[in-house]
Amino acid sequence: MSLSRAPRRTLLAVGVLSAALTLSACGGDSNGKSGGGGNTNFVTNTGGISTAAKGERAATGELAGETLDGKRLDVADLKGKVVVLNVWGSWCAPCRAEAPHFAKAAKDLKAKGVEFVGLNTRDPNKQPALAFEEDYGVTYPSLYDPQGRLILFGFPKGTLSPQSIPSTVVLDKEGRIAARSLMALNEEKLRSMIDPLLKEK
Repeated sequence: MSLSRAPRRTLLAVGVLSAALTLSACGGDSNGKSGGGGNTNFVTNTGGISTAAKGERAATGELAGETLDGKRLDVADLKGKVVVLNVWGSWCAPCRAEAPHFAKAAKDLKAKGVEFVGLNTRDPNKQPALAFEEDYGVTYPSLYDPQGRLILFGFPKGTLSPQSIPSTVVLDKEGRIAARSLMALNEEKLRSMIDPLLKEK
């Protein structure tokens, strides 16, 4: 079958998978450069955390689907809270390193109006991912995104989108993309992304 005659659905699936696989596995640019290209108005500190000013933030695309435990989750339903989105895979060593910090912060900050949601990717079945959550005490939900469709389509081009595994994106209370890290985080760096958003009116 020629490529021009291939079914559209097949081409889309191949494109999604190819784009998802371009995410840098288990890495991240820690030299303070920002992605997105062009005049993005992002500010990146020397710790590799990029932020967007309140008036420059974009909304996410749809981030909804089935969680690892088989429930339905739509990130849009969390508007009104600061939302931490963490891209991870059970196979990823830096993800394992940061997981205890995320688990602790999620428990400590829930009462302050912070919700954590994982985006589990490149795990071909759920069992290793579920074992990861149990091993590291991760109690917040993770959307199951083995082919990276949510990562690809959930973040508009030119925004602070996830570009490596692990990546962390923090949404403000309006559901807009406010901060991003492309590396594994400890609790101090994670909180440095969250705390300013909690103070916003």
